[in-house]
Amino acid sequence: MSDFFSRLLKYFGVREESKIKHPVEKILTADKFSELEKILGFPIKNKSYYIQALMHRSFLEELESGDISNERMEFLGDSVLSLTAAEYLFEAFPDEDEGFLTKTRAKLVNRLALSDAAESIGLAKFILINQNLSNSFSKASKTVLSDAFEAIVGAIYLDNDICVARKFIRNVLIEPLIKEGEYLKDENYKSQLLEYAQANKLETPNYIVIKEEGPQHDRVFTIKVTLGKSCSGIGTGKNKKTAEQNAAKSALQQILNL
Repeated sequence: MSDFFSRLLKYFGVREESKIKHPVEKILTADKFSELEKILGFPIKNKSYYIQALMHRSFLEELESGDISNERMEFLGDSVLSLTAAEYLFEAFPDEDEGFLTKTRAKLVNRLALSDAAESIGLAKFILINQNLSNSFSKASKTVLSDAFEAIVGAIYLDNDICVARKFIRNVLIEPLIKEGEYLKDENYKSQLLEYAQANKLETPNYIVIKEEGPQHDRVFTIKVTLGKSCSGIGTGKNKKTAEQNAAKSALQQILNL
């Protein structure tokens, strides 16, 4: 175990009583870990995995350390989520083709689905984030929640195995969405707009970034899409992909109202 995690565990009182008072002790106390165990549905064996998974990069400023945030855990959790979703859909829909499976998997593991799952289990209250960002960067934002959910999945995988991670993902994320029929909703507005353009022999929709604002950790993009001479739409988002989808949605709404 690295010196970084050894220091953190001392802060949390995991191995020994720490004399150093640290802001994180007010968040991840022993009681909080017990509460987290109830939410996850199994005992936590290695607390350092979950500490890292819940640590937003901004919190490192409070630790005065340039060490590890939850971004590596996000990377691992993203892969476990994708595999689990693919496996579930492959078994649940034996007659569907690759296109259906790919689109449905994307809906099950997109940012909104992950953030909703994180919100449903109350993950926001465990996330470690720099208090100086409270005015411009909400702990309950979709991006923070979805990233934390991915990281938690990574921690579960490392702390246990793929079977435990699979059960958690299915119970908290996949099965609720399948039950509600969320996988049937076509929310790929860019694809719908492109299909409309092709069906009506129009030029390919053109997306242009017209504004970028906000600090680096909390950017907001505004994108305009044009389709022919009479149709356009504007959308915003935390990343260009989301802004483009919202712009396409706006353009489709205009088309339907014509």
